[in-house]
Amino acid sequence: MKVVNLHAKQNKLIKKAQKQDRVSQFRLYEKYSPKMLGVVRYYIKDLQHAEDVLQKAFCKAFLNIKSYEFQGSFEGWLRRIVVRQSIDFLRQQKKMMIPTEDFSYYETAENPLDEIEDISHIQKAIDRLPDGYKSVFCLYVLEEYKHKDIAEMLNIDIGTSKSQLYKARKMLKEQLQNHQLKSSQ
Repeated sequence: MKVVNLHAKQNKLIKKAQKQDRVSQFRLYEKYSPKMLGVVRYYIKDLQHAEDVLQKAFCKAFLNIKSYEFQGSFEGWLRRIVVRQSIDFLRQQKKMMIPTEDFSYYETAENPLDEIEDISHIQKAIDRLPDGYKSVFCLYVLEEYKHKDIAEMLNIDIGTSKSQLYKARKMLKEQLQNHQLKSSQ
């Protein structure tokens, strides 16, 4: 019964936010901003830039909240806005350099995250990836987008998306293995 009650309360809060009720919007912000900042940080290393992107994403969400139709989770709807805002920021910064050659012949690399327990080292390793690798990796592994969707979002070929994922996984694996070697010494 409590789950249904909580769900109903959230729906009321969203309906009020759709009517531009600032208190309701602030409550939604308080509830979701910590988790969404974590999502932005997957894409943007600098915390100040990540916070700016988060603010813009929430502004965009509240401007378009009337389009939320209570189908699927609100968190998922908000997360898509946050991811797209992060990608837009990277595009605007022109830091995201993605080579356009097709490396579709690469074999699939193992997932390096399966072997590491300390999440802070994983975030640091992701932060050290080149922006193109990091964006494709996060979109594919963390957000579970398909290569076709990633290619459309980033305006690249599907083969480029696949090669960037391969290279990102390979680089992450090397970084995390080096970290394990250092910490075992």
